[in-house]
Amino acid sequence: MPAELQFHSSDSHFPENSSTPNRTLYIAQWCARRGWPVHPLSAGRKTPAANCAGCRDQPHAAAGCSCPREGRWCHGFHAATLNQDLIRHWWGTHPEFGIGVSCGPAGLVVLDIDAHATQTPARDRLLPGIPIGPGVDLTNLANGFHTLAVLAALRGQDDPADDTGTLRVRTPSGGLHVWYRTTDNRRWLSSVGSGTGRGLAWQVDIRAHGSYIVAPGTATRHGVYTPVGPARRPAPLPGWLASELDRTGHLPGPHIPAPRPVPARARQAVLAAGDRPQHTLAAVLAPVEACARSAEGMGFSDALNRAAYTLGGLVAAGRLPADEAEQALRQAAVAARPGQETRIEPIIRSGLAAGLKKPLHATGSR
Repeated sequence: MPAELQFHSSDSHFPENSSTPNRTLYIAQWCARRGWPVHPLSAGRKTPAANCAGCRDQPHAAAGCSCPREGRWCHGFHAATLNQDLIRHWWGTHPEFGIGVSCGPAGLVVLDIDAHATQTPARDRLLPGIPIGPGVDLTNLANGFHTLAVLAALRGQDDPADDTGTLRVRTPSGGLHVWYRTTDNRRWLSSVGSGTGRGLAWQVDIRAHGSYIVAPGTATRHGVYTPVGPARRPAPLPGWLASELDRTGHLPGPHIPAPRPVPARARQAVLAAGDRPQHTLAAVLAPVEACARSAEGMGFSDALNRAAYTLGGLVAAGRLPADEAEQALRQAAVAARPGQETRIEPIIRSGLAAGLKKPLHATGSR
């Protein structure tokens, strides 16, 4: 390792010295060793390196393109890799390239705080979903640092911009990237720019699935993305921020499977229960309750949908009261996946509505 590298005692060997030989290659390798897939950025810019001539001449979606598999960096963050041989080839051949990190595969949620000098928007656009009354003085509110601080204060939390326990990166324009890592399998979505229909706060973008972030140490024509504070690793995403991101639409809508016929084994259990409501509910809800003992996954949505569809059919046939069926579904679902009510409710409504159209009579016919 070059003698001139300057390392902080807690930085996991991030190259702090701007004169480090092969600096961009070293940073790209440093990121990849942390499980953050990387892709090249155009020299001096924060945008992805250009596609190959074939992809430029015949534009197409990244899915199905052979370029990333053949070692080319086409399609921006879709080409991001952890392959150290490929990384050595890309940045060894083009040390002038910057480094982008694909946030979704890296399990990152990054707060991109801007400090642009623009006109303050209307009050209802400062903190989506949170009304700010006319009695609140907004005279000095000018950028994303201010709106994020207001949000944190409203929630009784510390300002993430001051979080010394996580990786923070100062941008050349005076903004700040606050890096966090996810601790579960929820697929957080990005909100970059003004066209996504979701947002945490004015001048605060979210970089997660579907976007990338500029790696610390990357130099552009406007300056260097410089780590600040002692931390060089992302801390876990704070629970209160996760709640705010959920509230503001940064999780995809619940997966609601199309109604499916009740499996033969489940149908037999239901019919065997006859017209005894408690036995019928127990038979139908057993797969949902079993999800409490399994890891998070799509199996829960499918099990809940099937149960709701079945109970909807039993309600339509007059074999169960509607309110009793809905209450039992909700209790079983919340017990299996506590805290996921926003995901659960649409699945229950969809399944029940579909089942109500096809009564399930004691003979088993629909």
